[in-house]
Amino acid sequence: MGELIKQEAEPEEVGLDRTRLAALSEHFRRYVDDGRLPGWALAVSRHGRVAHLETNGLRDVETRAPVELDTVFRIYSMTKPVTSIAAMMLYERGQLELTDPVARYLPEFAEPRVYRGGSDLKQVTAPAAETMRVWHLMTHTAGLTYGFHRVHPVDAMMRAQGYEWSAPGEKDLAAAVRDWAALPLLFEPGSEWNYSVATDVLGRLVEVVSGQSLDDFFATEILGPLGLADTGFSAATVADRLAALYLPGPGRKLIRNSTFGDAALAPTWLSGGGGLVSTLTDYHRFTQFLRNRGALDGVRLLGRKTFDFMVTNHLPGGADLAAFGRPLYAETPLDGIGFGLGFSVVLDPVKTRYLTSVGEFGWGGAASTVFWVDPVEDVTVVFLTQLLPSSTYPIRPQLRQLLYSALID
Repeated sequence: MGELIKQEAEPEEVGLDRTRLAALSEHFRRYVDDGRLPGWALAVSRHGRVAHLETNGLRDVETRAPVELDTVFRIYSMTKPVTSIAAMMLYERGQLELTDPVARYLPEFAEPRVYRGGSDLKQVTAPAAETMRVWHLMTHTAGLTYGFHRVHPVDAMMRAQGYEWSAPGEKDLAAAVRDWAALPLLFEPGSEWNYSVATDVLGRLVEVVSGQSLDDFFATEILGPLGLADTGFSAATVADRLAALYLPGPGRKLIRNSTFGDAALAPTWLSGGGGLVSTLTDYHRFTQFLRNRGALDGVRLLGRKTFDFMVTNHLPGGADLAAFGRPLYAETPLDGIGFGLGFSVVLDPVKTRYLTSVGEFGWGGAASTVFWVDPVEDVTVVFLTQLLPSSTYPIRPQLRQLLYSALID
């Protein structure tokens, strides 16, 4: 564990209203007081300086252990930007192209078939007319899906094989990807957006191209150089600081999740789409790396031009997710939001119906975590908690409206 995050500026020094930030804190303290959340941690920076830092509530309701600055959280899909950066590092080294067929590295995708009709027990499929390419994985336009969507027959097929929120215990990443490749695609690659296991497939591709396991690549190429000492696929060495995972219960009584809540202690597969644990200190450092467009404390992992390319909307015709995507669960609203290479990107704040800026990028995690970087206001935000699923409460839009109302300069 390195040096913990600390406040670096008074709110007024960076154009934030102290009283309004206090109102933000009080709002989310009520989430803890009335039993909606176990606890949370929040860091707000402006102009690269931490101006609001707070922890509240419990990391473990049963033991009464508090949330602290070094508490370890499952960040789930906030893993996706890390995996996407890993792929773009290989891109910058000339080891892959965004237009490369995925099958060049993962031959199990050589002859994909596309769902045309039928049920999860008997499908009508046809050979894919389009080639699945690396950029399709990075933009969730590959035709893949998630078992937890529960709206399409292929979702049910994934669940039947044990892929809903995780993977069967005996499967490693390579085996999981082979299983997914044997299922029909929902649509022709590049024709729609669907939130999916695409980033997990991308993580496997990183392994094949780099010749390293995903955890080794992350540790040596990203986490180590950026000083993210408490971030990784296993929480075994920090189990005493790992926050418990909860589900909402009746009467706002939190239900501890024991089904896969402890999977972070000993993961059976390396999920580039949702397998990392991290702390407020570490993920704040990661947001500063993003704010600095690929560099932190003298360490540059990506070129500025490459990073800017990643946080540009890559959906065809400049479409937003509402127009190009399927109206399914994702870690962001769909209206007014585009998608880059691993990040959501705000296109039209009016369509989002919450306070934001054009060009804001970020993502969230299934346990109600979220981060974003706003280049216009020069704001970064990290909010960590452990309540599954993230759609339970409107935490993310409320966090934005309360935070942005505190901007005074």
